Amino acid sequence: MATTVSTKPQTVYDNGEAPLPASAEPTPHGLSLDHPARLILKDPFFASRLGAAYCGDSLEMLKALPSESVNLVVTSPPYALHFKKAYGNEHKDRYVKWFLPFAKEIQRVLTNDGSFVLNIGGSYNKGTPTRSIYHFKLLIALVEEIGFHLAQECFWYNPAKMPVPAEWVTVRRIRVRDSVEYVWWLSKTPYPKASNLNVLKEYSEDMIRLNRNGVRSTTRPSGHVIRESFDKIDAGGSIPPNVTESEFDIPESMMKMGNNSANDVYTRRCKEEGIKIHPARFPALLPKFFIKLLTDPNDLVLDPFAGSLTAGAVAEQLDRRWIAGEAVEEYLKAGTFRFQGFSQNPMLF
Repeated sequence: MATTVSTKPQTVYDNGEAPLPASAEPTPHGLSLDHPARLILKDPFFASRLGAAYCGDSLEMLKALPSESVNLVVTSPPYALHFKKAYGNEHKDRYVKWFLPFAKEIQRVLTNDGSFVLNIGGSYNKGTPTRSIYHFKLLIALVEEIGFHLAQECFWYNPAKMPVPAEWVTVRRIRVRDSVEYVWWLSKTPYPKASNLNVLKEYSEDMIRLNRNGVRSTTRPSGHVIRESFDKIDAGGSIPPNVTESEFDIPESMMKMGNNSANDVYTRRCKEEGIKIHPARFPALLPKFFIKLLTDPNDLVLDPFAGSLTAGAVAEQLDRRWIAGEAVEEYLKAGTFRFQGFSQNPMLF
């Protein structure tokens, strides 16, 4: 896909045509009738074949969206760390109050069978080797005040996380490295659209052996009944757990994914253009897992804290429509690099 990087809004076409300004009147070969850019009466910063990115206040973008128009919100807002990040982050004491207006709009724009997937990291309390519970307070508020249902809690294991705070982990050595982040799958109703058939893993060698040798009906000490059908492999793969460990494209449930890629298209192009790399990117496999689990082709995926457009690029790759919001223009400008070269190598990020 040809992409023009500009500080002005651009529409990007998959057929190699020169981009038109996003404010231009759509032509028959331009934005489709169901293109997400038609949902918001504002020119996008960037538009692709299936999605649009908006620069500015994400809360205002959410308010501009029609009710029940989004099938999945998957996002990772700035965490409440006790030290300030370049991209901006709210203090943990004010975090719940800051985030709830976003949550109210997210619930409004979700379809009744839609899902809200929230990646959020923990934090130490300032000056002490104890952990904050701000993210648990947020989860309680999302359920009890906003009305979301907790469909399932998942976990992202990031082996690339640094051993911080250094004072407690590497200097005094009284704490271990914090390598796990929470991924909460919330829903508008108790029965959101989902199919684990879309994220099946390869069967383990033990399961293949059981299928080959067969099993007898029995009851485990835990009380679980093992039936003779336990060894069947007709589904085509095993059901992933809620801690996803991903090697290439095989998800598990402790999502084991680093976010320190140094040779992907995005990172390489940022270095070539002298553009600052987003300091807190989540790996493409994280939104990919949930987009496959919770949506169908042509569904609409939203990331209101889009950063470098990872979720949007994954959605495009999976033939889902998408909308992204981001306050920092430089991050969006660099994020357009993710859409370059899709036709040559659609697996690259």
